[in-house]
Amino acid sequence: MPARTSGNALSEQSSESVYLKQQQAGVIGNERLTALVSLVLLVLIVVELVTSAFLRIWLPAHTVVGVLLVGPLLVKMGSTGWRFLRYYTRVPAYVRRGPPPLILRALGPVLLVTTLVMVGSGVALVVIGSDQPLLLTHVFSALLWLPLIAVHSLAHILQAPRSLASDWSSRQSSRFPVGRVLRLGTNLGALVLGVIGAWLLFPAATPLFVWSQTHAIGVGPFLVGMGVALLVILAIRPWRWGRVVKGE
Repeated sequence: MPARTSGNALSEQSSESVYLKQQQAGVIGNERLTALVSLVLLVLIVVELVTSAFLRIWLPAHTVVGVLLVGPLLVKMGSTGWRFLRYYTRVPAYVRRGPPPLILRALGPVLLVTTLVMVGSGVALVVIGSDQPLLLTHVFSALLWLPLIAVHSLAHILQAPRSLASDWSSRQSSRFPVGRVLRLGTNLGALVLGVIGAWLLFPAATPLFVWSQTHAIGVGPFLVGMGVALLVILAIRPWRWGRVVKGE
């Protein structure tokens, strides 16, 4: 009888150990998905910023990339939202990993709302045309979004490359080959959806393109937003930001 009890206890411990390892793998996989989609978004955002400086010439490219952003943005919202949900529902592996630094948790909702307003108003401009309230909404949300995304990017500028390097190293990829393929497939699928969306919406943007050729599109708002973002970057000294990233 004692032997059977001991065997049951060992079996329960083994099952719990497997469950905890699965949870931990889920946490790591979520972080790597977030890092990969963040890299995709960073590349698209840089292109979008470059085209913003020359909208009269590059408005079509600005429009295509803006629509292309929607797919990866949904993936990023899903991965970060999943971490948020799992942490606050007290899943052990996510609780042990801990929450993001306080400053990022405070800025997160503002960044999310600002991003949704900026991208949403941009897509609405493509569909509706040069509506003045929509145009103002798009411009001013972008002005607020630039310094916020600067803070967000600085917070993850070291963590994301490390996560990607670990994911694509030969040793790690042999342990989690299916997860890596799923993460890559998710990002490629998001980009494909964005391409389809841009292809479908591009003809509707013709009136907006025509309007841009007959109206002055100044770079003032873009320069103001970039200036504020640069000031934010300079204000956060490297040593101080290192403490923020570590959550100290």
